[in-house]
Amino acid sequence: MKKKRPEKENNERWLLTYSDLITLLMIFFVVMYASSTVDAKKYSQIANSLSVAMGGGKNIIGTSDSASVESSKTVIDAQQVQQAEEKAAEEKKEKEEQQKLEDVKKEVDKMIEGSDLKGSISTSLQERGLVISFNDTVFFDSGKADVKGDNQKKLISLAGILNKIDNYIRVEGHTDNVPINTSYFHSNWQLSSVRAANVVEFLVNNGGIAAKRLSSVGYGEYRPVAANDSEQGRSKNRRVDILLLNNTLNASENKN
Repeated sequence: MKKKRPEKENNERWLLTYSDLITLLMIFFVVMYASSTVDAKKYSQIANSLSVAMGGGKNIIGTSDSASVESSKTVIDAQQVQQAEEKAAEEKKEKEEQQKLEDVKKEVDKMIEGSDLKGSISTSLQERGLVISFNDTVFFDSGKADVKGDNQKKLISLAGILNKIDNYIRVEGHTDNVPINTSYFHSNWQLSSVRAANVVEFLVNNGGIAAKRLSSVGYGEYRPVAANDSEQGRSKNRRVDILLLNNTLNASENKN
């Protein structure tokens, strides 16, 4: 019987494994390339958006969509024009408001010059509006809150001037730091608040000013305009301020 020859060992099997590995690597790189491919249209859209947001409408990251860039510039230019117009309108409104308050101040100053109240009333234009400040003795007896009859006509004349414009009015009561404790008032806060409220009621009932334009507040001794260490300073602090509000700075007052 003839002996079988031993089968020759196949030394090329590693080629199968190698080819499989190469195939897998090729598939891997194909997937990676496919996932990294950018949609040109989406890229252009993103580029335009970024150019508008960060570059003021300029092409800053290489997009070639010039039509979109020009459109973005047009939008931005229109916005800038609108902002400039709004700013100009606001500045014009502020100037008109300032002129209106200056005109009222001139009228009030003229009224003061022609009366015996000179030295007891002062006017000043502030950022918040026109302040007409009365020494407390003009309207009130010491420690009392009823409007005196002596100068009621002057207050009515003032109301006529205030009625020429529609600004809101706040009446502010102030005192010095000398404590008060009477059967009517237990603190300077009470005294200043009631005095301010009484002036408001007088302006409504006798001056013909619409009640919705008026408000009152009492600050007591806590908003002095002078030091309270002398009688002269305390006299300045005992006052009633009629504030004609600047409408451009007090828009909240216009809310119904």
